[in-house]
Amino acid sequence: MAKKVIYEKYLLDALDRVARNPSGYSVLYIHISKLRPKNRHPEFVKIFAKLFDSVAGNAKGTLFILSNGDFAILGRDITHEVIDEAVLKLRDGLSTDPILHTHDSNDFFEIYDFPKDFAAFYEYIAQMKEQAWVAVQQDEVNQKRPVRVDEIDDLITALDFIDISEIVKRQSVLKLGADKSFHVWFQEFFVAVKDLVKKFDPQLDLLANRWLFYYFTQALDKKTMAAFSTSSLKNWPQVISLNLNLSSVFSQTFVNFAKNFLKPEQKIIVEVQLMDVFNNLPTYFKAKEILRSGGHKLLIDAVSPMTLKMLNIAKLDPDLVKIFWEPLLEYDVDNEGLRKIIAHVGRENVILAKCDDEKAIKWGVKYGITSFQGPYIDSLEVALLRRQCPEAKNCSMAECLKRKRLLSGWYREGCHNKKCLETIL
Repeated sequence: MAKKVIYEKYLLDALDRVARNPSGYSVLYIHISKLRPKNRHPEFVKIFAKLFDSVAGNAKGTLFILSNGDFAILGRDITHEVIDEAVLKLRDGLSTDPILHTHDSNDFFEIYDFPKDFAAFYEYIAQMKEQAWVAVQQDEVNQKRPVRVDEIDDLITALDFIDISEIVKRQSVLKLGADKSFHVWFQEFFVAVKDLVKKFDPQLDLLANRWLFYYFTQALDKKTMAAFSTSSLKNWPQVISLNLNLSSVFSQTFVNFAKNFLKPEQKIIVEVQLMDVFNNLPTYFKAKEILRSGGHKLLIDAVSPMTLKMLNIAKLDPDLVKIFWEPLLEYDVDNEGLRKIIAHVGRENVILAKCDDEKAIKWGVKYGITSFQGPYIDSLEVALLRRQCPEAKNCSMAECLKRKRLLSGWYREGCHNKKCLETIL
């Protein structure tokens, strides 16, 4: 396993060279780590680096990206005019980040002039290096090991002793109607891997070997469907979405689930990963045929707009497509190619997921998308339900959010009004 690089070391090496004659040098330190998490998206950071590359070029200096994400530019004659130009561009692009709009711009960047500030800055970076080294050592201690082939069957057997219904969660997809109000189109039911791994040895990495994980999830699919009958949830949606492997559509467990658990008017949407589709296209087309014959649907999950443009969507002909929202999409507002693909799939058949703020909704609406999923949608749904709940004052919004997602368990049982908790918009 490759050692993690501690970039503070490179900066200290450069400072050691400058120490012989520090006059005229300075460091511009930019607190990227103080930006909101969504504005520290890796693609954003690449843009920031390009913006400040010009500052480094003008100062004939070097840009260092440190372990915490902050930038440090070591060079000569770093002027406020050049800095202000870069910061102004950031303000235009990240208009909602408060750190860029404080009265004191030093909250976002600082200048260390040498030799006056040399010792203080050197000590600051040396401490950061030490903290980064401790973190790397801790990561190595906590490093998970891949599941071995001889262990996977034992893990599958262990599923028999886990109450899967307590870790199955649900999340609504809301559709925006012509009257500008939201209603539930369907609810997705899934087991999050991070919840499942807590039931096993924490040192095991279930995801390290893709093929072993695929083998494991085939068994998990069956356990998940079987767990529905033991759930304490009473009010089920008309349309139930399940994350499944394509092979699970052909299992007797799926047939029994569709026949015995569902009411005649209820339908299933099977969400499959693109990798699963391309690994076996004949299986994909056969699964789609079986689902449609029963009045059910197949959804291709976790597609980016870029991937969507690369797909032969006409040949795959999925019933539904789920696009994952990313912060950078906010700036992609006039993509005619994407607009045509969405129209071809059918705007009513596209869901924009991972929506974490109102910008995602506005972007989707511009492309004709009317169905949404994600943290922002969860909060909106719960806020609407709390207006109807006479017990809302006895719990917080966060408690309602967590309880609504659960199907069973002690935490869900703490709800004072389960009828309202299970209301479907």
